[in-house]
Amino acid sequence: MSRTLAIGLVIAAGVLIAMQAPVNARLGRQIGSLQAATFSFLVGTILLLAITAFSDGGLPALSGAQHAPWWALIGGLLGAFYVAVALVTVRTLGATALTALVVTSQLATAVLIDRFGLFGLARQGIGATRLVGVALLIAGVLLIVQPWASVGGKQGRASRPHRLDAQR
Repeated sequence: MSRTLAIGLVIAAGVLIAMQAPVNARLGRQIGSLQAATFSFLVGTILLLAITAFSDGGLPALSGAQHAPWWALIGGLLGAFYVAVALVTVRTLGATALTALVVTSQLATAVLIDRFGLFGLARQGIGATRLVGVALLIAGVLLIVQPWASVGGKQGRASRPHRLDAQR
């Protein structure tokens, strides 16, 4: 895969992830938060099973998971935790603050994963530019989330939902 295609796909995934929490939260208002998270994973699982069935190795390749290290098997748990937390916090924080917090914590953690070569990845140096990048993201999160601001003040969320949300 070319680097350009990889970058484009990751940008598309980022756009979809930004939409995921508010979409799931809307479903959660209808059926309950944990039920919405479960439904979200069910739909995703069905899609992945269909894609896997037609990929190299197909569904039988899943049996190879028994030979993976234990920590390689918990990716679904990590994803489920994110979806559940995002679903129950997006109404309080808003999509912007949620995304800022998630992206910043992901990048800070990824820097440490690269630095120590965790999870089978090659070690990479941190360097001053990466540290400055993480510091700037943290500063950005503080400006976006504004933990010092009052909830009912100017930074409060709009009380009226958008037209799309009003449709039932």
